[in-house]
Amino acid sequence: MSTSKNLFLLSQDTNRRKFICNLTKVAGATALLTAPAIGRAGSFLDINTDLTVGDIMDLFINQVPGGPLSSTVDTLKAGSRDIKVTGIVTTMFATIEVIKKTIALGANFIIAHEPTFYNHADETSWLADDEVYQYKANLLKQHNIAVWRNHDYIHRLNPDGVRMGLLKQLNWLSYYNSDAGSILMLPATSLSSLIGYLKQKLTINKVRYIGSPEQSCKKILLMPGAAGGTRQIQAMSKEKPDVLICGEIQEWETAEYVRDAQSKGEKLSLIVLGHIASEEPGSEFMATWLHEKVPGIKTTHIPANNSLSFL
Repeated sequence: MSTSKNLFLLSQDTNRRKFICNLTKVAGATALLTAPAIGRAGSFLDINTDLTVGDIMDLFINQVPGGPLSSTVDTLKAGSRDIKVTGIVTTMFATIEVIKKTIALGANFIIAHEPTFYNHADETSWLADDEVYQYKANLLKQHNIAVWRNHDYIHRLNPDGVRMGLLKQLNWLSYYNSDAGSILMLPATSLSSLIGYLKQKLTINKVRYIGSPEQSCKKILLMPGAAGGTRQIQAMSKEKPDVLICGEIQEWETAEYVRDAQSKGEKLSLIVLGHIASEEPGSEFMATWLHEKVPGIKTTHIPANNSLSFL
């Protein structure tokens, strides 16, 4: 690992902190000012009002271009819109552990980024007799907790809320250019130093990768979450990055493309962070948004953490 290059990246944090903070504020203000259906007076909810789950959902949805969506997985998975909110928890997954922590906090509204019941659409008919599903659903019902999935809407913010949360956590906001989309131009560093930096900033024990540890990486293709092999490969083919940093892959698609590209002689590497590690910062972005827009309600971010361990 090239320690000097890794330290070079890390040394940028202090020098860019004020600039990053200002850029974050500008990005947030731009999203609000350009959002349809709300004006300045509609950007905040009265902190003295008894707010319902529906009030908070609508406040967020109304700032998303094209919202509300006619077809979306962003629906309530438990509870109702009429529940008066006593506290909010943001997280990647509304796991049983997260639900129990929510109960302990006295909160009753969980905003999760991913499914609650183990499939994309949260269909539950096939789980009707399953004891794990029944336990989880009953726990939510007993404590009158609402769970709203905020996936499509937060990704449709301009700029994407999950991406901005990840860039903020990596201290890479100063490298973001909306015209460049998923491409970032970083100070040149080795692949091994880049991996070390990502592990430190995202609190990851191990990552999977393809490439030479000594390869110089400057042009980064950043695709958090699970974009899918076709999109990942098409983006690599078009953009010609030094490295793709992504959340997760189909091992028989993206990884094989990168392996063949290297055999062809291209200097293309791959870093797989894991889905949760790459998108959890989006739930922190959501918590920050709620702190600003509904300051009268306590909001807590509870990390879902990785479901998998490494030996």
